[in-house]
Amino acid sequence: MAAGTGVGAGAGFPVLEGVPLLGSLPALKADSLGTYLLARRRHGDVVRIDAGPPGLRMELYCVFSAEGAQQVLASESANFRKDNPFYGEIRESFGNGLLTAQDADYLRQRRLVQPLFTRKRVDGYAGAVAEETAGTLASWAGTRDGIVDVSDAMMHLALRAVSRILFGADVDATADVVHRCFPVITEYVLRRGYSPLNVPRNWPTPGNRRAAAAMEELYGVCDRIIAERRRTGGEGEGGAEDLLTLLAGAQSSDDAAFDDTELRDQVLIFLLAGHETTATSLAFALHLLGRHPEEQARAREEVVRVLGDRTPQAADLERLPYLTRVLKEAMRLYPAAPVMGRNAVAATEIDGHAVPAGATVILAPWVTHRHPDYWSDPERFDPDRFTPEAEAARPRYAWFPFGGGPRACIGQHFSMLESVIALAMLLRAYEIETVDTEVPLSAGITLRATGPMRCRIRPVEG
Repeated sequence: MAAGTGVGAGAGFPVLEGVPLLGSLPALKADSLGTYLLARRRHGDVVRIDAGPPGLRMELYCVFSAEGAQQVLASESANFRKDNPFYGEIRESFGNGLLTAQDADYLRQRRLVQPLFTRKRVDGYAGAVAEETAGTLASWAGTRDGIVDVSDAMMHLALRAVSRILFGADVDATADVVHRCFPVITEYVLRRGYSPLNVPRNWPTPGNRRAAAAMEELYGVCDRIIAERRRTGGEGEGGAEDLLTLLAGAQSSDDAAFDDTELRDQVLIFLLAGHETTATSLAFALHLLGRHPEEQARAREEVVRVLGDRTPQAADLERLPYLTRVLKEAMRLYPAAPVMGRNAVAATEIDGHAVPAGATVILAPWVTHRHPDYWSDPERFDPDRFTPEAEAARPRYAWFPFGGGPRACIGQHFSMLESVIALAMLLRAYEIETVDTEVPLSAGITLRATGPMRCRIRPVEG
C-alpha cells in the first residue's frame, strides 16, 4: 500500500487486551513470544500491543502476515528504519556496524563488505568450520555419561568457528573474551532496550559499571589485534588471509576504507550476529532430531551416502538436500531472530490497516513461521516442508529467518555452510537422543534457551 494521503481509508489496528495501567507489559515480560502468538490468534494478522504506564506507554504495531513482512522488509523498506531504542542500545554497545548502521553509513559499509561475502569467498571457510567441528567431536568422546548440553556445545563451536575465520591464529584469546563478555553486554542491552526509562550510561550504577568493564575488555582485545594487523599487514593462520585482514584492506571504488573504529564495529557485529544465530540453529536441529529418530536416521543415511568418511566441503551443500531441509525446518520452528522491529517514517497501510508515522512496527518470524495459512499443523517437525515444490507454493516471506529485502543478512550463506558442515559431521559420528524435551526460551537479541538442552549421544556403530 502506498504511504501518504491514502491512509485515511485504512482501518485502525485491533488492540490486544491488557491489564489496567500497564497494558500488556507484564505479559510481554513474562512470555513475549507467547504474547505475540496470542495476539495473532485473537485478532489476526495486524494487532497493536500497548505496554507500560500512561505517559511511558509503548505502542507496538505487530504485523504477522507474509505479505506484511514483505512490505516492511522489501517493497517499502525505505519507509521502515532501525530507529527504535532497542537498535540504539545495540549500536551503543556493539558499534555502528552493518546490523545497526543506516543511510549513507550503511550503504558505504555494505559496498566495502559485500565482496568479502561472495559465495566463492565464503566457501573457502569450509575447512575452518570442519576443523572446529572435529574439535567438538573430540571433546564429546570423553563426555561423562554420554550427556551433552547442545546449546552450550553449539555456542562454543560457532564462536570458535567465527572467531577463527575473523582472527585466524588469534582465535583462542578472542573466543575466551567474547564468551565471557558478550552475555554481560547482551543482558545490559536487553534491559535498557525494553525499559521505558533509563539512567545515563555514564552514571556509576552497578549495571553500568559491569557493562562498561565488559565493553572495555572486549574492545581492547579487538583493538589490539587490529593494531597488529595494521602494523604488520599480517595474514591469518597458515598463511591465509583471515576476514579481519580482508576487512582492513577493503576499499571501495572511491578509495574509501574502514578506519580503526569502523573496523572494530564490523568485527563486533560479525561476532554478535555470526555465532549466536548459527549456534541457535544447530542446537535446535540436534534437539529436534533427537526427538524424531526416523528423520535423524534419514539425515544420517544421506550424510553417509554422500560423504563416506571424508571431510565435507562447500560443494557438498547441494548434495545434502535433506540435511539442508532439516536445518530450514529447525529455523522455522526456532528462528534465531524471533522478533524484528522497525520504525515507520511516514504514515502508511499494512494489510488494510493504518500505521501512523513514527510507529514502532514489529515483525515476528516466530509467529509467521507458525501461521496456519502457510503451514499445516505448524508445530509439527517436518523437513519436507522445504522441498523445492513446497517452497515454491508458499509466499516468499512465510519464512524469513535471515530477514529480507535490501537489508537481508549478508552472512546467510556462511550460516548455512557452517550449519550443514557441522551437522553432517556430528550426525555421522553420533546418534542423538533428546533428554530435555521441553526447553524454556527467551527472545533477546537472539533466541536463547534459558534452561538446559541436554542430549544423550552414542557413537554410531560401523
